[in-house]
Amino acid sequence: MKDYYEILNVSKDASQDEIKSSFRRLAKKYHPDLNPNDKEAEQRFKEINEAYEVLSDPEKRRRYDTFGPEGVNGQAGYGQGFGGFGDIFEDIFDIFGDGFGQTTSKRRGPVRGADLRYNLDLEFKEAVFGTEKEIQIRKSEPCRTCDGSGVKPGSQKETCSKCNGSGEVRYAQQTPFGQFVRVATCDQCGGTGEFIKEKCNTCSGTGKEIRNKKIKIKVPAGVDTGSIISVRGEGEVGERGGLPGDLFIYINVKEHSIFKRKGNDIYFTIPITFTDAALGAEIEIPTLEGKESFTIPEGTQTGTKFRLKNRGVSNVKGVGKGDLYFKVEVKVPKKLTEKQKELLREFAKISGENHKDGKKGFFDKVKDAFGN
Repeated sequence: MKDYYEILNVSKDASQDEIKSSFRRLAKKYHPDLNPNDKEAEQRFKEINEAYEVLSDPEKRRRYDTFGPEGVNGQAGYGQGFGGFGDIFEDIFDIFGDGFGQTTSKRRGPVRGADLRYNLDLEFKEAVFGTEKEIQIRKSEPCRTCDGSGVKPGSQKETCSKCNGSGEVRYAQQTPFGQFVRVATCDQCGGTGEFIKEKCNTCSGTGKEIRNKKIKIKVPAGVDTGSIISVRGEGEVGERGGLPGDLFIYINVKEHSIFKRKGNDIYFTIPITFTDAALGAEIEIPTLEGKESFTIPEGTQTGTKFRLKNRGVSNVKGVGKGDLYFKVEVKVPKKLTEKQKELLREFAKISGENHKDGKKGFFDKVKDAFGN
């Protein structure tokens, strides 16, 4: 009695994936195309397909497990015309690739060229306001000697003698299921259907040559590190008349000595004297467009942040602008003259910083809080 599990080298509790995996391995091992004139391999291949046709179907497998081969008698390998082998054919095609039966292989057509990448460094203001750059890239372009045909001037391409211009060749194969036709790309012309007998001396028949090319790039205002500019058609040349690829410019923006950018907003810190902070003052601040006056209110504390709306970076899409933020940092002089010290002591006295007026300072409050 045939044991389908034994034929497929799997256990009785094997999963469908395990059954399919074992079938694929054994079918490839014993396939008649790989074992020509081997009757034993052909018989083994038939048994493998018969076992898989039953065990790959949950209902047939249940009947087989319950009643043995009699439970599927008359169904393994036939019983529904030729449709019973549908899954088996699909698996065999997976194992050996396309090319059995009717083919969908076509003559090789145009192929688009590869894309190129270029890394472009920009100064901070170039990115903010936009600029125009000229870059140089090394790329393949149609051969100037043969205009990209690959053929020596004065000669021409010939129809491939092996495939008669179709770009593919057919091979008939005998299998246990009948004759199948395998279709493959012609190895003589590479699927083009044409053959170059006299190749161009410049490009050796490739139809393209490597050259340096200068390209002008318009950088829009508002780009930042990580922005990408695409230039259509400036990539590698295509194959067999295909379109060229594209060139992608990857932007890297250098840091600025004063400004820091976050999105479309600009940030910086500006130092002011404690006199200006206390009394208020009109100071000059830097902006993207240049210096301008700004009034600091009296009593400004160090770390205070100010905002100027719509004074940041333009949106790269051309809609709106960011803001400009700056923070003040009050600078305390490290060296004072005796006159300056005397005036500050007087200021402290007037301000009550000697605590003799009964007002409690910070450390008095700490002393009260901790009882020390």
